Amino acid sequence: MTSFTHELWIEAPSSARVREVPTPEPGADEVLLETQLSGISPGTETVVYRGEVPESVAPLMAAPHQLGDLPFPVSHGYLNVAVVRQGPAELVGKRVFTLTGHRAHAVVPTEACHVVPEHIPSERALLAGIAEVGLNAIWEAQTTLGDRVAVVGAGLVGLVTALLLSQVTPARLQVVDIDPTRRALAAELGLESVSPDDAAKDNDAVFHTSAAPAGLRRALEITGDDGAVVEMSWYGTREPAVPLGVDFHARRLRIIGAQVGQVAVPKRLRRSRAERLGASLYLLDSRFDALVTGRSSLEDLPSVFEDFARKADWTRSQLLHAVTYTPYQMQGAV
Repeated sequence: MTSFTHELWIEAPSSARVREVPTPEPGADEVLLETQLSGISPGTETVVYRGEVPESVAPLMAAPHQLGDLPFPVSHGYLNVAVVRQGPAELVGKRVFTLTGHRAHAVVPTEACHVVPEHIPSERALLAGIAEVGLNAIWEAQTTLGDRVAVVGAGLVGLVTALLLSQVTPARLQVVDIDPTRRALAAELGLESVSPDDAAKDNDAVFHTSAAPAGLRRALEITGDDGAVVEMSWYGTREPAVPLGVDFHARRLRIIGAQVGQVAVPKRLRRSRAERLGASLYLLDSRFDALVTGRSSLEDLPSVFEDFARKADWTRSQLLHAVTYTPYQMQGAV
């Protein structure tokens, strides 16, 4: 008896399909996961869907448990909450977060599983992978009590980073965005939100997440002397203009590239990647629930990815989009 399951694969630029495949079998020190929910991180996953991952960095940008290789064919993604169906007795039946993609069933190393605390809903737990990005950037900037900080860009990564920064108790924290709707959401989360023109200057650190050259320019303008811009946007094959003229050198500004593939330099000797992800999961409080803004089924995912790629109207209100799975989706066949 062979059982089958379903996985999303990106097979060519802007072309995705849900494949029916044999259910994977776990080996030694591995577990079989049955997915409850996965999450679409629109920025990164749209770059992958369009085929805009530069060949030179494809190995560095691979998701931890992806199938295939970038650019194609590949089963990508890295936000997954599942129930352990096979593996060590202490894990079987437990909800776990892993950096797995859009697959109804997956096999991962046992050590890759992070048990979700009972008080954290599965949708909120999906955000652990995004919180890990924000936490790593905060570690890069070494932001601490009493700092003046700003986040430019109120998308998913920006709002998650801002919520984490609020736990550091800065003297001033502003979320900067051109979109009044995004600013309103930030305000509902208890964050001070302003337009680019109204953003306060003299910041110790500015976290740039907008993936727009104008956002990066404004981030540099509102950074204080000797301060740093932490660049969290991923541009793929695009080459944004970086304004390094005028007073960039005179004010001794710095741009720090933050990428989650490695633990931030200030913490690299003290924290492993697994410890960083575990810490991120426990930092998720109830405010993060508002960042899960929609749901679609795995079967509908090819059209959903296409809508995100062409920026269909309905996607403009989406932050984290959850993907649902039919329980016990394994199908038996002789």
